[in-house]
Amino acid sequence: MHPSHHHHPAHGHHHACIRRGEHDDGLGGGRGHRGDGDGPRGGRIFGHGGLRFVLLQLIADKPSHGYELIKSIEDRLGGAYSPSPGTVYPTLTLMEEQGCLSVEEADAGGRKRYRITDAGQAFLADNRATADAMLARMQGGVDGAGPRGGRPPQVTRAIENLKLAMRMRLSREALTPEQANAFAAVLDHAAQQLEQI
Repeated sequence: MHPSHHHHPAHGHHHACIRRGEHDDGLGGGRGHRGDGDGPRGGRIFGHGGLRFVLLQLIADKPSHGYELIKSIEDRLGGAYSPSPGTVYPTLTLMEEQGCLSVEEADAGGRKRYRITDAGQAFLADNRATADAMLARMQGGVDGAGPRGGRPPQVTRAIENLKLAMRMRLSREALTPEQANAFAAVLDHAAQQLEQI
């Protein structure tokens, strides 16, 4: 019999920052979950899980306190939406526990400054497309309403139709690897075509 007192290290490079394979499209299609940042001044702008990518990218750009991150998101959205502290702080704590973020020494006011870890950088790189989509959504204002004041109605209809189609498919049974590849290929192809317009 082998002694049973040995154990695996609690952390290491094999540690996944955030589990992959979660039903998390970042666009509000998560199954049975409320979207991150539901609030009185904004709808599900980031969708379930999307807020994590935004926070990670902002912290990758500049180590920040939680309140700075809230203010940064609000500023980028022109004050149209502000994520609640009750959403942001638990998300930061979770990412810290999962190894995505580390915390510098708290300042005199007890505020934590977060910085991204190597694991967080790797996770961000692995999910570059989703992170970029979340940031693009922010840059475009609430759900893509641009600074020039609106979009053609046929474009709005097509966007809503696509979002509905994605959500309906993602709310059904889990995608197989082949279906996931096909799903991503459809969206990638559409993105490539849009870039050429």
